[in-house]
Amino acid sequence: MAQTNTARRPRIFSGVKPTGHLTLGNYLGAVRRWVEEDQYRADALFSVVDLHALTVDHDPARVRRLTRQAATLLLASGLDPEHCTVYVQSHVDEHTRLSYLMECTAADGEMRRMIQYKEKTAREWERGGSVRLSLLTYPALMAADILAFDTDEVPVGDDQVQHVELARDLAQRFNQRYGPVFTVPRATRPPVAARVMDLQDPLSKMGKSHAETAGIVYLLDETDVVRKKIMRAVTDSGTDVVYDPVQRPGVANLLDVLASCTGDKPEVLAEQFTSYGALKGAVAEAVLELLRPVRARHAELCADPSYVDGVLRAGAERARGLARPRVDAAYAAVGLLPPA
Repeated sequence: MAQTNTARRPRIFSGVKPTGHLTLGNYLGAVRRWVEEDQYRADALFSVVDLHALTVDHDPARVRRLTRQAATLLLASGLDPEHCTVYVQSHVDEHTRLSYLMECTAADGEMRRMIQYKEKTAREWERGGSVRLSLLTYPALMAADILAFDTDEVPVGDDQVQHVELARDLAQRFNQRYGPVFTVPRATRPPVAARVMDLQDPLSKMGKSHAETAGIVYLLDETDVVRKKIMRAVTDSGTDVVYDPVQRPGVANLLDVLASCTGDKPEVLAEQFTSYGALKGAVAEAVLELLRPVRARHAELCADPSYVDGVLRAGAERARGLARPRVDAAYAAVGLLPPA
């Protein structure tokens, strides 16, 4: 039977991958909830999962730069090291120690069925290329990220639920084979704006690593750039403003963004506008107002790099302290001889 945690607050783990600049979608879909709710109601750990950025071709200097930028933006958004743990994944060896045990627990077939692996592999094969082995095995690392901390909840978007389900399966399988070592986590999803769409392609998620950036609002975009991207957002045929995600995905996406900024319901907001131009203008102003304090705090933190270094150092130390007993227990359970 899996372990249960009744004597402490629920534990949350989530992370961001430094494969691109953080976007409005990252903020509305995940980071804001971490800031406003999760860090206060739970024992929460938030990691910049830089090892996951190595599964594809990458520029080492860019990964390093984006890792620091992501950590700084998490703090600028309002994550408070007095209330949560913020750290960089590669600073905590327990992630990779446990990852191998998860590879030894997982089956080849279930790894190959992971949606992101199938999609990325298909694209590379069409180009005549191949993918790195780590792209196949990284869900085992993601499971290790979660299970190392006795995690109860993993806040994720719809596209990551499959990975949490794999972590659950591996935890249960490990516990059945070797004894009750791991807590079995569950995925939690935010009720609003869990999936902000690309402004130029409202059928695709606003992703930070997309090659085409015209439809992506980055947290550090200049004011005029943000306004221009939103005013040029793709809408739909017709002129009336209605909330219909199926028939009018472009307008619905704008209304979802506005609803996330204002706290109103998108159906109600739709009734306030008589033209797409007015809607876009309102969305632009709401987004700029939302991001203004984040950008200001980011500038302050960039001027004081020693503060960010200290937060990441203390966060990694606490993360190691939390993860090491669980990983050591997993090593003992599978029969590995402890060091003398």
